[in-house]
Amino acid sequence: MAAPRTIAIDGPAGAGKSTIGALVAERLGYLFLDTGAMYRAVALAARQRDVDPDDAEALGALAREVRIALGPPTVRDGRAYTVLLDGVDVTWQIRSADIDRIVSQVARVPAVRDAMVAQQQALAARGRVVMVGRDIGTVVLPDAQRKVFLTASAAERAKRRGDELAARGQVRPRQELLHEILRRDQLDSERAVSPLRPAEDAVVVQTDGLSVGQALDRVLHVIARPRA
Repeated sequence: MAAPRTIAIDGPAGAGKSTIGALVAERLGYLFLDTGAMYRAVALAARQRDVDPDDAEALGALAREVRIALGPPTVRDGRAYTVLLDGVDVTWQIRSADIDRIVSQVARVPAVRDAMVAQQQALAARGRVVMVGRDIGTVVLPDAQRKVFLTASAAERAKRRGDELAARGQVRPRQELLHEILRRDQLDSERAVSPLRPAEDAVVVQTDGLSVGQALDRVLHVIARPRA
């Protein structure tokens, strides 16, 4: 059986989509695209240019203007990939607490999504791509040949986020991280445009208690098996 040309991995904040998606792409030799990083880059650009996250018109114009590029890691510092915003490495800047707080607000603006989705679909048209996000299987790539919905409990996701920050020398209260994740879940699932939900033909992979290697194996198994 031929390998799938397009693989969509969706799921809530902190489910491990970026880590697992990057590893799947590396294993298969595919292009990796984390759409969440693109929205985070727009949010960072808005913060840098003092664009109000409630100003939908200004955010849409900004999303059409900025240049966002994702590629393989350029520095050995734990990153799964490198993100460039107008040519500047912002891989870790887009993971700051300030961006965590506004990214869902920015991502729900229709004009921002239109600008990002157009770029995402153009890249996917080339094939051999692993794309991760919130609405890949439902909106961006509804015809993706494999769809995975990667998830974990909110408590598990808060723990992972805390561990990730600690590895970079940052400490934040677990309760604060949990509150942030629950708020993002609500914003992402209740937004009018492209809400977070599993595609009807997606395979749900629950990762509570699994190591990265175990989660990766489960996702690779889903990708390899014949589609029903």
